[in-house]
Amino acid sequence: MKHRIKVITLIAGIFCAFGFAGTIRAAEAPGQNASPSFNGEKSAWHGFDRYDFIMDEETLVIAPFKSPADERNGVKDPSKGQRRCIVVVPKAAAPGNPWSWQGCYWDHQPQAEVELLRRGFHIAYISANATLKPGKEWDAWYAFLTEKHGLSKKPAFIGMSRGGEYSYIWATTHPDQVSCIYADNPGGNWGIMSGLVGLVTNDVPLLHVCGSFDPILGKFTLPIESIYQQLGGRISVMIKEGRGHHPHSLRDPKPIADFIEQSMKENKSAPPDFAGNRFRENSYYSTASSYQNYPGEGTYITCRGPLFSECYNRYEVEIPNVEAFTTVIVPKVSAPGNPWVFRADFVMRDAVVDQALLAKGFHIVTGAVPYNGDGPDMKQWNTIYQYLTDHGFSKKPVMEGAGGAAGEAYAWAIENPDKVSCIYAENPVLHSNTAKTQPLDNLAPLAKAGVPLFHVCSRLDPWLADNTLVVQKRYKKLGGKITVIIKNGEGHYPLAPQDIKPVVEFVTQAAGTNKQKPGQDQL
Repeated sequence: MKHRIKVITLIAGIFCAFGFAGTIRAAEAPGQNASPSFNGEKSAWHGFDRYDFIMDEETLVIAPFKSPADERNGVKDPSKGQRRCIVVVPKAAAPGNPWSWQGCYWDHQPQAEVELLRRGFHIAYISANATLKPGKEWDAWYAFLTEKHGLSKKPAFIGMSRGGEYSYIWATTHPDQVSCIYADNPGGNWGIMSGLVGLVTNDVPLLHVCGSFDPILGKFTLPIESIYQQLGGRISVMIKEGRGHHPHSLRDPKPIADFIEQSMKENKSAPPDFAGNRFRENSYYSTASSYQNYPGEGTYITCRGPLFSECYNRYEVEIPNVEAFTTVIVPKVSAPGNPWVFRADFVMRDAVVDQALLAKGFHIVTGAVPYNGDGPDMKQWNTIYQYLTDHGFSKKPVMEGAGGAAGEAYAWAIENPDKVSCIYAENPVLHSNTAKTQPLDNLAPLAKAGVPLFHVCSRLDPWLADNTLVVQKRYKKLGGKITVIIKNGEGHYPLAPQDIKPVVEFVTQAAGTNKQKPGQDQL
């Protein structure tokens, strides 16, 4: 019970801390500065120049150090009161002098670092083990490399096992000084979990590479993945089938090096005009897993996250005279006419119809629901509609909703039938908390305006008979067009259709992005 209370308190603290950000974070622009030079004791590391230093833990003074010949590519633990420091230099530094910081276990499975060196990255390390944890020494090493030697202000972190925990410790306490984190079967702690919000706020992408039966997969990686996704952060996961805590990394480090290099090169685009001055930006993407063959690894890898599916910008916008915030997920390229979906419910990660519409250029909008209300406020939703159409959105959005939210979509459409292109509902409950007359008893305005309807329902859903089948009968009698697809053997969940093609075609036709006519009766 004690641990349960601790988890609830932690999650509550994370979400309470996660407020609006009215400023835009721009990624560090690639610099044109000259390649750094180092005057430490030089040796070789996998064909590249290695420079060693020693740090005094009390004074934080960093001085050149000659590594013992028997260390070869490795490094020994330092004498008490000292830290060993290493930087490896590429043949030619990439623009901006990017670098990666190894959190622990120097020279263990170094193939990703070697590949980064080939791409112009510097590689850095400071002594770390069970007793030598991140602290003021790491801050001093960071300042030495960035201020004195001109390396990028935002290093990439590479952390394996305990090194993953240490990478997160430093990154979560310096979230604006990190470009990305690659964590391999990482350890963790509660402080890391509560610090993830800072990484999300600074849009730090994460990549975890893990074994399918690593003993700490479920203890750290999966909770981090879940929290980071829900907060709107970008996290991708690769789970190696049949592998444990070892071996770390990938035999072919290209996916890891690509992730790090792309993260270092990112530049934030300007927010859209509709975002205004009060907004928070985060990411939306599917969490569906793909099972991919990696012959070079000798196994299949379960892959999910924005490295393996399309990732979209999501804005939580404060609109004048609207309580709470309006959420807008933005397509990569808007379709002609700027079509959009207007709904009352949160867009889940398994919303495959919305994801298909995003790919076709639709914006997905979740209208604000007042904190002190039982549902959408009609006047405020009209304000949202006016605000977005004034910013170039289509005059006829697609109304959408699942379960009880479908009733609210119907309610707004009935009050504004000439402003709706169509209605799409999944296992709908046609009750509105704000409508004077319930949607089931007030379908005539929609039929008169020629608004086509599409329901996807499950045969075992408890609401089917009293909602969708009633709507179908009444709407046909009114002369309206309605399509109903019923899934056999399923209950209220899953919500999405088994085949999204008919739904997507219906929506795009109704919204005018497809030349065919929408709607046909079927059961």
